[in-house]
Amino acid sequence: MPSPPRSQSHSPVGVAATSPEQEAAGITVDPQFADDADSLAGDEVPESTASLTESIFDYRKVHGRKYHNSRTTQYWAPIDSQQVEGLDITHHFMTLLFDHQLFLAPIGDSPQRVLDVGTGTGIWAIDFADQFPSAEVIGFDISPIQPPWVPPNLQFEIDDAQLTWTYKPAHFDFIHIRNLHGGISNWPALYREAFKCTQPGGYIEHVEFNIRTLSDVAGDDGNHIYNRWNSLFAEAGERMGRTFQIYDQMRQHTVDAGYVDVVARSWKVPIGGWAADPKLKDIGMFTLLFLDQSLEGFALYMLKTVMGWEYEEIQVLVAQMREGLKQWRKWQPYYEVSV
Repeated sequence: MPSPPRSQSHSPVGVAATSPEQEAAGITVDPQFADDADSLAGDEVPESTASLTESIFDYRKVHGRKYHNSRTTQYWAPIDSQQVEGLDITHHFMTLLFDHQLFLAPIGDSPQRVLDVGTGTGIWAIDFADQFPSAEVIGFDISPIQPPWVPPNLQFEIDDAQLTWTYKPAHFDFIHIRNLHGGISNWPALYREAFKCTQPGGYIEHVEFNIRTLSDVAGDDGNHIYNRWNSLFAEAGERMGRTFQIYDQMRQHTVDAGYVDVVARSWKVPIGGWAADPKLKDIGMFTLLFLDQSLEGFALYMLKTVMGWEYEEIQVLVAQMREGLKQWRKWQPYYEVSV
């Protein structure tokens, strides 16, 4: 009798990634903003995870913002209360984007063992554990920023996704990854670890932003603040050796790791309330809120530590980007999200 497939990667509701209809559709502009140019008024790898334990509460401060300090991974985004709030806002608008679903993979009604890689604040894992009380859920991250009170079927662990995973082979029926851009130096290795730990017939779901702020109005103008910001972050990621350009590489990495029946789906996510669709309008305002409070934290480490900028220069750029985003009526900015 033939054995079942080793594992599957699937984002349901989507179709094959090569199909034209799978590309992110354009966003219809709310007519009241179609011609409005006004601005809106008033973020050397060891072989095991053992070395992490002594640095769990070791933090770096960059001009008052707190960042994780680990011998294995120097993560680029802050982990202070301001950023934690931003991560939870992201979870909210991502759930709205998925029509109030936590995932798109067809895992059925009774998942048994679930892993959330790079769990962050743990909010996705908490919601998943609440929704599936019979499932055993593990969320791990390099930083202990998760709450102490969690569902009884959920366990948080301190671990680094870049190291050799210590979970049993073929253990999980669902592995979830979200927003690790700029945090991984070897994506093929991470996918191989995930595949090793996925049981036959299980699923992996990976959600990432294309972190470039896009605008069909601004286009490719290299002097526009969106494009200057995008170029700087792309360069900084390459200098770190941890690319931000994972968005369009996920499908191939998934296939190369050994997963089968791989499909993909992408969306355009507006920044600001310029979309005509009520759901996208709400998502856009939450995205704007997230960015408004996150820009400085994103820029401080990348531009000061990686690119060597002075603090004053960073503040000027952040102010320009913040002002550019406030002009969402004029520029109609958006992100792309892929599963």
